[in-house]
Amino acid sequence: MVTAELAVAIPSLVLVLGLVVGGLSLGIDEIRCIDAARVGARALARGDDQGAAESVARRVAPPAATIGVAQSQTEVTVDVSVRRSLLGSAGLVLHATSVAQRESP
Repeated sequence: MVTAELAVAIPSLVLVLGLVVGGLSLGIDEIRCIDAARVGARALARGDDQGAAESVARRVAPPAATIGVAQSQTEVTVDVSVRRSLLGSAGLVLHATSVAQRESP
């Protein structure tokens, strides 16, 4: 009797543990996207060139993230996104955008 219950309970616990670990991983990647967008926008607002700002953002962003930059006369915008999957799902897109005002020299 106990063996049959364990045979059902153990795979269920492994599935729940996998979901929890996957959810934490998604949360960490989302925070890394937010930080990368913020750092990239701050670098551009300070007057760094676009290549340097993207390099700084890429160091903070999760692996395989895409970084987009848009600039106007008064603002800079940095978008960071990455595709992740959770237990074989079709895929989730984690996305963060940061906008900063250009600093005057």
